[in-house]
Amino acid sequence: VCPSGWHLPTDAEWEILVNYLGGRKIAGGKMKEAGNIHWENPNKGATNSSNFSALPGGYRGYSGDFSLLGATGHWWSATAYGSAYAWARGLGEKGDEVSRHRHSKENGFSVRCLRD
Repeated sequence: VCPSGWHLPTDAEWEILVNYLGGRKIAGGKMKEAGNIHWENPNKGATNSSNFSALPGGYRGYSGDFSLLGATGHWWSATAYGSAYAWARGLGEKGDEVSRHRHSKENGFSVRCLRD
């Protein structure tokens, strides 16, 4: 998924970032692009003070349909949860919380690569 010299972050690496930014309850606001050019209103808490510049790419469901573009962003981790699921992080326009959830690997989420 990532180019040479980069890797998909593990669930633990995502947790390090979230904790560094103050924990799940507030880290999302520090990660989200501020304003409403890409995010739907209200884009609550968005400051992008971390310069992560998270965008709301929504997701592709296992049946191929796209949902929630502009309202949510979801990013895969490299950590599997059994053979059919993997851990992911999510952000939404209505809050500044970072969610942690497991989803079917058949869904399409965004990726964010880390330099090795």
